[in-house]
Amino acid sequence: MHLVALLFLTELSVRKIVIAGNWKMFKTQAESKEFLEGFLPSLVDTPQDREVLLCVPFTDLNLLSQSLHGSRVNLGAQNVHWEDNGAYTGEISAPMLTEIGVRYVIVGHSERRQYFGETDETVNLRLKAAQKHGLTPILCVGETKQQRDAGETESIITNQLQKDLVGVDQNNLIIAYEPIWAIGTGDTCETIEANRVIGLIRTQLNNPNVTIQYGGSVKPNNVDQIMAQPEIDGALVGGASLEPASFARIVNYQ
Repeated sequence: MHLVALLFLTELSVRKIVIAGNWKMFKTQAESKEFLEGFLPSLVDTPQDREVLLCVPFTDLNLLSQSLHGSRVNLGAQNVHWEDNGAYTGEISAPMLTEIGVRYVIVGHSERRQYFGETDETVNLRLKAAQKHGLTPILCVGETKQQRDAGETESIITNQLQKDLVGVDQNNLIIAYEPIWAIGTGDTCETIEANRVIGLIRTQLNNPNVTIQYGGSVKPNNVDQIMAQPEIDGALVGGASLEPASFARIVNYQ
């Protein structure tokens, strides 16, 4: 009995590996279909313990929900509103997403914070709305180049987490550490440094088994090194997720 309990606890403590593609504002429905034709056959030998997601534009969600049915790939959206309905032109609610089979949603991406007025307060509302309807949110946190150069990385991220996670269920959560200066720039955070910061993030959580991804210029030629780090549980992949062979290599990291 003691052995069974120990095995059960050991199983509970294993952190899930999640590799997610964030297509941002790319791909029409026709381009999405073409991508899947090239990508899905590459997953035949992908280890079962890896969760694979595609977070796509709203216009592609319904098509992918149908196309991915029965496949290894789960579906994610790139944003969600904090109300179930209302006079919020241009926004999408959690019930609208769950109705078409969406299971994950990115919340608080630096591009939303930078260009669309997202704050830690609205991020917190979105996280709670997603969880209320059974979606698993991927919370993005990270520092700018100026903040890093000023030695503020730790304080910025700690502050983000404290505000973003108020009242949030850490048993249904993924966090992505995305140093803003590394997103789409080709500059990847040194893997040892990314591992250090993700370790810091873990110390701020109530649940040590939250999956924490690294994001920021993840590519086929650096993913093996990134995923070899003990604190890193996955990747949130931007540009390299747009090409089937490229994303397949990342998903099938060695």
